[in-house]
Amino acid sequence: MDGGASYNPRTVEEVFRDFKGRRAGMIKALTTDVEEFYQQCDPVIFPSKWVMERDVFWISCTNVGLTASEKENLCLYGFPSEQWEVNLPAEEVPPELPEPALGINFARDGMQEKDWLSLVAVHSDAWLLSVAFYFGSRFGFDKADRKRLFSMINDLPTIFEVVTGTAKKLVKEKSSVSNHSSNKTKSNSKQRGSESQGKYSKAMQAKDEDDEGLDEEDEEDHGETLCGACGENYASDEFWICCDICEKWFHGKCVKITPARAEHIKQYKCPSCSNKRARP
Repeated sequence: MDGGASYNPRTVEEVFRDFKGRRAGMIKALTTDVEEFYQQCDPVIFPSKWVMERDVFWISCTNVGLTASEKENLCLYGFPSEQWEVNLPAEEVPPELPEPALGINFARDGMQEKDWLSLVAVHSDAWLLSVAFYFGSRFGFDKADRKRLFSMINDLPTIFEVVTGTAKKLVKEKSSVSNHSSNKTKSNSKQRGSESQGKYSKAMQAKDEDDEGLDEEDEEDHGETLCGACGENYASDEFWICCDICEKWFHGKCVKITPARAEHIKQYKCPSCSNKRARP
């Protein structure tokens, strides 16, 4: 388990990098690695029978000899290295870092999977903020530093928004409003007559002569597209691929797809769509 004693970010930029790394790991657990995460949060280990002894119930388990107590209070941890882990809480009291929500495994089979993942995502967002501001308090961030740190964090979509697709919906709605506004502008410009058309032609000619302008507009069109795995914004110098099922976009590196491999894929399914199957 990752300990605060060996890694203590001391500046706003270092704390933000720590936040982004932990966030990326937890998003990975709840999206691309969701099948593995779901299995690791199994709340019961094949109980065979209840045994009554001295007014205490015990579970007799039939697999690897684990007792019920060894499956209690599991937590989802995110690490600065963009990795994740399901584990028991730290033994020391108080712990070196704030602890994530305890016992996420117990609610797993009592809820629909998507609702359970959303609940874990909400608690993960709360934990990330508590860790970030723990470092801020520990190393004496003043009001301006705290405000700057929160502003940097707030520019990223929350884990809940990424997991539920809310971030993608917001981008689509904003894009729809933008397109509607653009269409109204074009419609109005057509009604202005030949003078407006002449200005439009000149603008188009200037646009064709300026390659850099094209690149900038392409960046603006896609700048708010978010990766379904890590939640980061679109960048024109990176390879992206779209899932043909859920229509989410992903960095190729996040889903381990190269441009060469993508050329041979007729219908791409992201890890979440590939892993979807009926849950009892």
